[in-house]
Amino acid sequence: YPMQSRPEVQKFLENLPFELTGAQQKVWKEIEKDLGSDKTMSRLVQGDVGSGKTIVAIIALALAAENGCQGAIMVPTEVLAKQHYQSFCEILDEFGIRVGMLIGSMTASQKKKEYEKIENGEVDIVVGTHALIQEKVKFKNLALVVTDEQHRFGVKQRETLFSKGKEPHMLV
Repeated sequence: YPMQSRPEVQKFLENLPFELTGAQQKVWKEIEKDLGSDKTMSRLVQGDVGSGKTIVAIIALALAAENGCQGAIMVPTEVLAKQHYQSFCEILDEFGIRVGMLIGSMTASQKKKEYEKIENGEVDIVVGTHALIQEKVKFKNLALVVTDEQHRFGVKQRETLFSKGKEPHMLV
């Protein structure tokens, strides 16, 4: 999934209510370069709590969406999934990027609707927990997977996200 730089992402960066730190800018440029390559990216972003890893992940996921692909971010708890979902919606809504959420406590009906949206490509970015790796979840065009707090997931769990198709870029 080689991705092109997109002016929408630059506009997104310019409209953030803060400036990225030098370290965040450096990491973003490295990720953007990797995503533009013909090679599949597998990158670990490290930093203290509050250092801005999530905004870098949002930017990368926005680039995937602006390239017509889907992205997913898998987090270890429902509380964190709900927080990320709300933040992602607030940040990305004005750019027309559609965010969905998939967590274990959703009703069967809610999950079914979300499965359909994901499979039909009606969702650009899916925020979720282990619920993302269920057999019923079928992505239309998954190009980027972000695993937040990756040490809380097993290798096999992460691999389940892309075992049925072309291998997406990984950001952990």
